[in-house]
Amino acid sequence: MNNIEEIKRLASPAPMPQGLAWHNGNLWMGSMTNKTIHQIDPNTGDSIWETPAPGTPFGITSVGDELRVLCGETEEDFRIIRRLVPSEGFNSNFNLPCPQDTGSQLSFNGRQLHVSQWYNKVVLAIDDYGNVQKSYESPHGIAGQVIIDKRIYLVTTDNEETNEYFLTRIDLESDNATDIAKIPFPARALAFDGQNFWTNHRAADQIVSFKRPD
Repeated sequence: MNNIEEIKRLASPAPMPQGLAWHNGNLWMGSMTNKTIHQIDPNTGDSIWETPAPGTPFGITSVGDELRVLCGETEEDFRIIRRLVPSEGFNSNFNLPCPQDTGSQLSFNGRQLHVSQWYNKVVLAIDDYGNVQKSYESPHGIAGQVIIDKRIYLVTTDNEETNEYFLTRIDLESDNATDIAKIPFPARALAFDGQNFWTNHRAADQIVSFKRPD
């Protein structure tokens, strides 16, 4: 299995980039340090617009003209999905608790949100009320995800303290999971711009673009 083929690295405009999504031609990143969502120019890495999140932003995904952000909130760190409207901010009335009050990454297949649970090694398809409709098992813990057509692509690892990470693919129809490339750094999140993948090298405060290996 080969390593991913990197295209470029951008300096993150805020420390500890965690969530990442591609939306309307820009990257959208959530920083764990300043708890802010940044709209980023993918060519320069510059922050175009930013807004404070209602909690620690873990996962981000594009949903039509808006975004959904999975936040850790309250002293108990309950995981809640929030609605983010570009150029406006968060809608405080939208409040969708994650199943079992846990989850880290988000993706959207055009109909349903999908929430990953890192340590349970599952991706959960949920309805508009947060009810689980289907579960997909991952061979490793999940640190990032994005849906392309009928496949879920994941950033995965068995030990988050190492540099042994994988790009894993799950077929949404057969449920088959396959590791298709190695990621030689502790990556967080996964986004797709229509041609290439993006992820965060969180410890280095960098955003990384790499070629789609399949």
